[in-house]
Amino acid sequence: MLIFLLIFTISFLSVFLLLPVVIPLFKKADIKGINQNKPGGESIAEMGGLITILGFGMGLITVIALKTFFNLFPSVDLVIILAVLSVELFIIIIGMIDDLISMSQLGKAVVPALASLPLIALEAGQTVMTIPFIGKIDFGFTYTLFLLPFGMTGAVNAVNMLAGFNGLEAGMGLIMFTGLLVLAIIKSKIIAMVILVPMIGSLLATLWYNWYPAEVLIGDVGTLSIGAMLASVVIIGDFEAAGLIMIVPYFVDFIFKAFHKFPSKHWWGTYKDGKLYCPDTGPVDLAQWVMKIFNGITERNLVIFFMVIECIFTILAIRFYL
Repeated sequence: MLIFLLIFTISFLSVFLLLPVVIPLFKKADIKGINQNKPGGESIAEMGGLITILGFGMGLITVIALKTFFNLFPSVDLVIILAVLSVELFIIIIGMIDDLISMSQLGKAVVPALASLPLIALEAGQTVMTIPFIGKIDFGFTYTLFLLPFGMTGAVNAVNMLAGFNGLEAGMGLIMFTGLLVLAIIKSKIIAMVILVPMIGSLLATLWYNWYPAEVLIGDVGTLSIGAMLASVVIIGDFEAAGLIMIVPYFVDFIFKAFHKFPSKHWWGTYKDGKLYCPDTGPVDLAQWVMKIFNGITERNLVIFFMVIECIFTILAIRFYL
């Protein structure tokens, strides 16, 4: 356990100490985003997710060093670790392109599937999946060639859509990955544990600066990376059913947005007297429905509400495996 604490600490401190340094540098380089749910739409540093994944990478590099030089984690396959890093590198490039020069909705829907190629090459995961309320199904080669890339792009885009509020993406991601870590411990999935621990450390440190009122936004490079890591761990740890349950809130938001043709604008709230209200035009996504139900809610409480909902579905996912 001390080894895992070391990995967690390295990832946490990498992000916690580096973000305050790069935030003013991002501002100086005009890498900024609009905090839409604030009076006047304040502009703050963006692409903080780049540092989040850097911290995650530092944790995985520590795992590689401990295995290579000290013969720790004998059951961990370094090829899988390097494949995960390759997935994140691909997603980081996509996220940076989207943050800096923007990418079309079609591009973001299709291109992330290519990030799954390292996992496809390794034939990661098990073709037999246990589907809630259905049972076990053997998908055979269709799992590797179709379901794996579909799961990758689905998770990436789902997390990217339910976003835009201070602390939401990092907070919900932290809950999901903590739940998956509990499952990994229960099922003795060491490879999943060594991937999840640094991600949890990085997200916890990120949340310190991204929580309301945020000093930095994680940007698409952050949201896409969280989604890609969720898909990767679910595949590697054989937790597909857990992933399907945990992503339910994101799926509901996807349905709302699909019904309104995936609006790229006016998905945020109308700010008034410290609260966010659903626009008069009506709700176009899950967040605006929550605003409407509560007849106005603060951004902080809105994020807490979503985190509580995610906690419920994460607990259900863990319960499914017990």
